[in-house]
Amino acid sequence: MTRALSHGDPLEGLPSRAKVAELILGGHPPRDTYVGWQHYRTHCGLLVPAPVISLQQWSVIPESRRADYDLYRQLTNTNLPLQDTPMHDKVGKLIRRRLRGNTMKQDDPTRAGIMVSGWGNYGKTASVCSAGAAFEDQWLELHSYLNPGALPGTRDLHAPVVYVSTPVTATPKSLCASILGFFRAQTRKSATLPELVRQVADSLHDHGVKALILDDISRLRMHRADDQDVLDLMRAFMSLDVTLILTGVNIPGIGLLREAKWNKKTRQWEMPPLESTRIHGLEITQTEHRFELIELDRFRDTTPKQIQAFVDHLEGIEQHLRLLNAKEGMLTGGTMPEYLMRRTDGVVGLLGRLLEDGAQEAMESGKELIDESLLDEIVLRRDEPEQPPDEPVIPADPLATGKKTSQAKRRRNSVFDDHGPAARAGT
Repeated sequence: MTRALSHGDPLEGLPSRAKVAELILGGHPPRDTYVGWQHYRTHCGLLVPAPVISLQQWSVIPESRRADYDLYRQLTNTNLPLQDTPMHDKVGKLIRRRLRGNTMKQDDPTRAGIMVSGWGNYGKTASVCSAGAAFEDQWLELHSYLNPGALPGTRDLHAPVVYVSTPVTATPKSLCASILGFFRAQTRKSATLPELVRQVADSLHDHGVKALILDDISRLRMHRADDQDVLDLMRAFMSLDVTLILTGVNIPGIGLLREAKWNKKTRQWEMPPLESTRIHGLEITQTEHRFELIELDRFRDTTPKQIQAFVDHLEGIEQHLRLLNAKEGMLTGGTMPEYLMRRTDGVVGLLGRLLEDGAQEAMESGKELIDESLLDEIVLRRDEPEQPPDEPVIPADPLATGKKTSQAKRRRNSVFDDHGPAARAGT
């Protein structure tokens, strides 16, 4: 880890306390609005880490400046950068390829979409939003920051990318309202569904939208009629010159693509043929044909290449952390990589949370160093069940599990039954 030179002011360029407080307390608007998305796109990854100084340098600076530096390095330690992991690169590469191809199509009436699936804390939203922001930067630069499809005399916002979270209680109307809410568009309470759909179509066209990111798609459940209608509406949006990017937890297991199966050899989800295809030669749904599903994985340690990718990720975090006693190899040397893999199972979100908490504990305790004994004191709760190393867990079919097993009928006690006079005469 590089250390600051001993000559000169070691805190040169350190923001004032007021500036640091503004960064901490300023907050940011919701990402599912135009203002919030633009704030994310223009500010993502711009936080300049605190200067790296030694414990000796820290001890000789004035106490007021020392407090400012400690506050700023706390801000640094709790904002780990998004790194180019193999999983992140895989998602970004697919999104770039799909958006590049779809935006160049001339006559195809339907734009193919993408589904990004994975378990909790796997970094789905971060990877998708990062790729979407990079696309928007390139698209704006390509068109000189002007909407190429804008009508003369209009001043519509140019929004190449729209980010929306799937409503908790999803209906076609609520989905339309969420998309229109991104632009803060006015809607009538008495508006019918066809009117809302037309308003959404006009908004997507007028604002020059090329990519529509729908997060938390796993809130849909295909046994509900409203959710099936929402999925149909999403497919209808694909004919509006817009690329749909859906993200959610365990998408194959919730029925959006039927009951998919995981192929260990190809490490891809495969869709079994529908029964209706065998009988009628028709597909009931075209969802699996219109979307390409990608499974966001965790770090693994079964091959040297996978191990090196994990170590490289740890090295990136190590260079970003600001601890006064930190030394080179703090996270990558000795048995620390194996320890961190064991504690987090390679889940990138859990790893970041563990190390962020560890950095705070290191500062509060005065240890100023992360090691295994310090991390042992931090409780890390797993949000998802333990998974086999080579095969994702697919929940059981609720219809199958909900069936009650038939039990043998208990015979009725007939000791006190009255069988009539004939029966009594025979006794």
